[in-house]
Amino acid sequence: MTSISVATLSTCLMETKQPVLIDVRRESARQASGTTIAHSIWRDPAQWLDWKDEVAALSGQVVFFCVHGHEVSQGLTAALRAMGKDARYLEGGFSEWQKVGRPVVEIASVSSTKSETSA
Repeated sequence: MTSISVATLSTCLMETKQPVLIDVRRESARQASGTTIAHSIWRDPAQWLDWKDEVAALSGQVVFFCVHGHEVSQGLTAALRAMGKDARYLEGGFSEWQKVGRPVVEIASVSSTKSETSA
């Protein structure tokens, strides 16, 4: 299974060993919403060749989310899984996360940049 539901991700985020969340919405969509999921890292999907190895080297599971959980996050999930990474995409994407009332944070309060590295 390469996807994860909003409910399952919500539960995982309350556990000690949490997945690494990577926001791969296009910059324009991300800026237009002004919000993201807490503790997520933004990576520009158009530049994925520049950061894929960094993400593959992270410990633990990685969960990608785009706007609707379609092409962008599914494609990146497939690419990282082909590299041997435990990667999943969020079913329904960020829009589903918001639709069911899961918490979001303002982008300004998240220190995520194109060059940021994650633990």
